[in-house]
Amino acid sequence: MSYAETARDLFMDGYGCAQAVFTAFAPLLGLEQDAALKLSMGLGGGVGRMREVCGTVSGAAMVLGALYGGEDSRDKPTAYGKVRAFADAFRAQYGSIVCRELLQKRKDEKESAVPQPRDAQFYATRPCARLVFDAAGIVETMLREDGIIEN
Repeated sequence: MSYAETARDLFMDGYGCAQAVFTAFAPLLGLEQDAALKLSMGLGGGVGRMREVCGTVSGAAMVLGALYGGEDSRDKPTAYGKVRAFADAFRAQYGSIVCRELLQKRKDEKESAVPQPRDAQFYATRPCARLVFDAAGIVETMLREDGIIEN
């Protein structure tokens, strides 16, 4: 199963967008699934459902930062470059990296911090499963191109 498929499956099992993307790569990062889920939990819904940067983008940034951060965690240029390359690819595909824009919500449209129930209507009206799949797929492609994971 691909990382993208794993991410989509995690999302469809009720985990948040950031959790799904980040946790799909947890084995590659040497993290237990539960730890990855907890680390990425607050980033869903555009960071705590504030509809800012899409959780898929945040989850991808965490993966890329962990893999490209270098030996000295103050050495940021490579990681930042990879995160920007990811964001450029995601933005080229979807036109934005902002949750509210991807969900076509108005900036003044306030939402509760309480997530909506995950039911058939939720999944039918949200692009999130596709965004999760594609975000993880972009990361997966980047990692294959760099030889971090095998083709």
